[in-house]
Parts: sequence; structure tokens; C-alpha cells
Amino acid sequence: MKFSKHTFVVLLFSGWTLGLGWAIRGVFGHEYGAAWAGSMGSLAIVVATNRRDWLRRAPILAALGGIGWGVGGMMSYGLVIGYCRGTDFGNVSYGYTMLGVIGALYGFIGGGLFGLGLESDREKKAAWHSLLTEMFVCGYLVYVILVDFMDLHMTPPRSDNWARCLGASMAFAWFLHRGGFHRALRTAGYAALGAGIGFSFGNFIQTMTAVLELPVNGWNIMEFSLGFSGGVGMAYAVVTRDWPEANEPSRYVNWLSFLFFAALIPLANRRAAFSYEYYIESAERLGILDAEGFAAMQLNAATTILLIVTGTVIVFWWLYQNRKAFSTAVAIPILLLIHSLHYVSLATIKTNLFHTPFTLTNTRAWNLPALLAISLLWFALNRRESVLPLANSPGETGKRWTLIMMGAILMVIAITLISINTHGDSLPGIQERF
Repeated sequence: MKFSKHTFVVLLFSGWTLGLGWAIRGVFGHEYGAAWAGSMGSLAIVVATNRRDWLRRAPILAALGGIGWGVGGMMSYGLVIGYCRGTDFGNVSYGYTMLGVIGALYGFIGGGLFGLGLESDREKKAAWHSLLTEMFVCGYLVYVILVDFMDLHMTPPRSDNWARCLGASMAFAWFLHRGGFHRALRTAGYAALGAGIGFSFGNFIQTMTAVLELPVNGWNIMEFSLGFSGGVGMAYAVVTRDWPEANEPSRYVNWLSFLFFAALIPLANRRAAFSYEYYIESAERLGILDAEGFAAMQLNAATTILLIVTGTVIVFWWLYQNRKAFSTAVAIPILLLIHSLHYVSLATIKTNLFHTPFTLTNTRAWNLPALLAISLLWFALNRRESVLPLANSPGETGKRWTLIMMGAILMVIAITLISINTHGDSLPGIQERF
């Protein structure tokens, strides 16, 4: 299978955007941080493909992608990363494997909901109420069976919300198969594959940075790897299949979706991730004498950014919707830029970037240059409408996916062997599961 230059740029643009969002998500954490990253990645694919029917539905698709990628934000993986820093094959391979599982659950629900938004139309409507009910019930039942009855724990004593996500993914997969949404199911599968491999291999990179004592934020690189690989997988599934023409979106639903991802998600991140106590501790760590003044300044800065950017983007969307001040092909890329810049700006305040010495090894300082690189990639796309598929993909067969899974297993074995043979038991953050 050969990729054209345009196809390669579409994949790179999509992966880089979700990678940036996920790297920033590490600053905010939880479902709300993951939702922001997911909405960025979903918007990026809409912008990169530049299909007019998808551009008109961009807010709906961004909201679905945000919800889908955000669901996995409930899972805990801090201890799993510690298992990968061990010195025995059992613990380390378990750690890398479980990171693959966690990443795959992120990607499956995130990619699947985005794909379902692309595939659902008048002739084949998705029963959203049934889907949500089935995912909730199955998530609850799988948790009860695996955790409560069978006493299976991935990272004791941390939460086992992975089981809820697993149950929800099982219900989602059956819903897509039963309803004939095979394109969405394929998107879920490749997003899961990319995010799973990206998370596992990304933590291998983090482990190596610790072994080599490199002065970089390996955790941040790992997060970028998850998002980048998940974004590439999701985009690959989209651009290598034909898709039905999407319906004209409801103006009401489009507005609600827009307010959800452009206003509500940022508000949730502002409320949950910024606290007075955090900045008091930050001031003490940074040697700032007026800790209370510093905390007030940072909180006010975050609130000001939230109000200005949210107000600006709402006015922008109103002008686009009501005054037709911008063409759709221009409005949605601008929307993606504002949405991404908003996340970068709040992350800058959250990490006290202006109050720490600048170094090239501080990966938090890379966010704005990374966003600039994404903007340059958009120009490289030539802003032409894509006729899908951009490249022909082999059929999805049991043999193909068996080979893919075997390749993933071999990767885990390889990075496990490298990890346990490159350091002793003095690596910081070591955890043992067994």
C-alpha cells in the first residue's frame, strides 16, 4: 500500500494535533483533560480531509470525539508505569501490556464515537440512547464480574475503572457490529491499535530517558506518543475507506455541540485543574515570597484567558453561522486553532512556565512551537477537499489482525528485554505487581 504525500501530511497533521492535546492533557488529567485533547484530534481529521459535509458537522464530530476519548480519562495508570521500571520479565512485561490495554481502551471508544458520527446518516441512524444505555450497563456488569466477584485488579490499590471501560467497549463493539456500522468499528480498532502501541512504546522511551538520565520530561513524551499514535491510527482508518455523504446538521444540535467542546470542556478544566493550594505550593517551590499574591495572579490569569477566548470563539461562531463572515473551509481551521491555542494558554499558566527558567529540555515549552508546526502542516495540505479513500487498504481479515496482534506482542517482548537489561533496581519510581 502506497501513501501519497498528501495522505502522509493528513496522517501527520492529525497525529500531531492529538499528540499535542494529549501531552497537554497530562497537565490537567482526568476525563475533562482527555476530552479536550479528543476534540482537538477529531477536529484535526475533519480539517485535514476538508470534506464539506464533515466541515458542516465539525462541532458534532468534535463533541463526539471529545466524549469518546474523555471516557478513558477515568482509568488509573500511574502504578502501571512503575511496573515497567522493574528488573524482572514478569512485572515489566505486565506493565507494558497493561499500558497497551489502557491505551487501546482510550482509542477504541474515542475513535469509535468519532467514526459513528461520520457514518451515521438518515438511512442508517445510530440509536444513541440505546448505545449509551448498553455501554453504561455493560460497563457496570463487567466491573462487578471482574473486580467484585473475580477479584481481578490491574493496579491495586488504585481504582479499577479499566473494567468499566472494557465493558463499555465490549457493548460498543457489539452495537457497531449489530448495526452494520463497520466503518466506525474499523476506526475504533485502528485508533485502539495506535493508542495502545503509542502508550506502551511511549513509556519505553520514558524509561530509557530515565536510564540515560536525560534532562527531559519523559512522562510528557510518553503522553505525546499515545496521542500521536492514536491520532494517526484514527486518521488512517478514516482516509483509507469510502464514507457516505453526511446529512446537513441540525443548527440546534450544532450549536449545543459547539458550546460543549468550545466552552463547557474549557470551563470544566479551569474549575477542576486550578486551585489556590496548588499555586501556594508552587510559589514555595519556586522561591516566590508573596505566595498568596502569586496564587491570586495565576488564578486570575487563567480565568481571564478562559473568558476572553471563550467569548471570542462564541462571537466567531455566531458570525460564521449568522453572518456568513467566513467560508466553512476557513472557519473550521480557525476554530481548531483557537481551541488548541486556548489549551496551550491554560497549560502555560497551569505549569507556571513564565516563572521558570527557559530550557530546551523543558517539554512544556514546546507546546506553542508544536502548535506552530501544526499550522504550517495545514498550509502543506493545500486545503483541497479529499476524495476518500486516499489510499487503498487491505481487507480486514482475521489473519491480518492476528498478524498485527503478534507484532504488538513481539514489540512488548522486545522492549521488556531491553528495559530489564539496561538498568538495575535503583531506577526511581519502580513498582511491583507480583
